[in-house]
Amino acid sequence: MAYVPTLKTQYKEQIIPALMKEFGYTSVMQCPKLEKIVINQGMGQAVADKKLIDVAQAELTQITGQKAVQTKSRKDISNFKLRKGMPIGVRVTLRADRMYEFLERLIAVAMPRVRDFKGINEKFDGRGNYTLGITEQIIFPEIDIDKITKIFGMEITFVTTANTDEEGYALLREFGLPFKNAKKNNQ
Repeated sequence: MAYVPTLKTQYKEQIIPALMKEFGYTSVMQCPKLEKIVINQGMGQAVADKKLIDVAQAELTQITGQKAVQTKSRKDISNFKLRKGMPIGVRVTLRADRMYEFLERLIAVAMPRVRDFKGINEKFDGRGNYTLGITEQIIFPEIDIDKITKIFGMEITFVTTANTDEEGYALLREFGLPFKNAKKNNQ
């Protein structure tokens, strides 16, 4: 039998029925679902040191299990010594099984490793999508702390099919993202 990520199974068996009950959906197809997770690292310092981009690309590839791509600047900005086409960041878009595996590692392993962790803010973008900022990449167990040259932050964006922030919040809360004041409606 083929491998199915735990969160994918949990989504089908537990999260969909919970969301249908909470929002009164009549069809399973109305339930919001997680479309993709985009992990982005902006590297302003890479203008001065080109090796930083390669290091960040290797680390992000290691964390996600999928090759990271470099993002390049779109225009010249002389104040920042930036030219069009210079690499200024790395990003990865995760979908399907890799997305669920990354989400599970993020919730179960990485977030509990953050010092003084009290939960994440519930600030959505108005369309049910959520962006989480992480200040250091060393919370991921795939990163060897001894080989770190520089601490990088990253943004993790959860793109959902939810129409409202409330539906997106309910979906991510059911997946287990530790929001600061998670309000469970039915329990």
